[in-house]
Amino acid sequence: MLHHFVVLSALCTMSMTMPLPEFYSYSPAAGDGSGTEFSTAHEGRITGVRVYEYPSNGYYYSYNYINGIQLRYESNWTELVGMKSYGNERQMTLFDNEHFVQVSGKYYSGYVSELMFVTNEGRSFKVGQPSGLSFNFYPTHDGSELRFISGRQNGFALTSIGAHWAVYYNSTS
Repeated sequence: MLHHFVVLSALCTMSMTMPLPEFYSYSPAAGDGSGTEFSTAHEGRITGVRVYEYPSNGYYYSYNYINGIQLRYESNWTELVGMKSYGNERQMTLFDNEHFVQVSGKYYSGYVSELMFVTNEGRSFKVGQPSGLSFNFYPTHDGSELRFISGRQNGFALTSIGAHWAVYYNSTS
């Protein structure tokens, strides 16, 4: 029995030494989480966000939700999460030295219905409909910024979303 305790203690000690990015934090996913997992993790700094909202063409539907999302890292867009064929496309481009410090929104009836991104410069970008349960994500360490989002999508819309934060270090400086 003591042998098992020593081995378990050694394994726990080894796993605690595995480094995470400096000042990393995670805002756990909001939403019901059905469908396929996704992550927008990519090298570089986030420089923009593109969101697709359903409904399109001004029609009223009792359920509104976020169809798809993409983040831009430097000058490259990530693969689309979800879809865009039914949604209104909205986009925000960040200025030099601007980054996201808050992600908020709502989820309702199994889908993310609203997203709002806030920058360190006080600008915000809001897409979707304000219905459902609220969530508010932000980093736990000063100087951290949004590094990527993760969650689940069902091929039609986002069903959950979480945020990953860390201090960004430019490897070329």
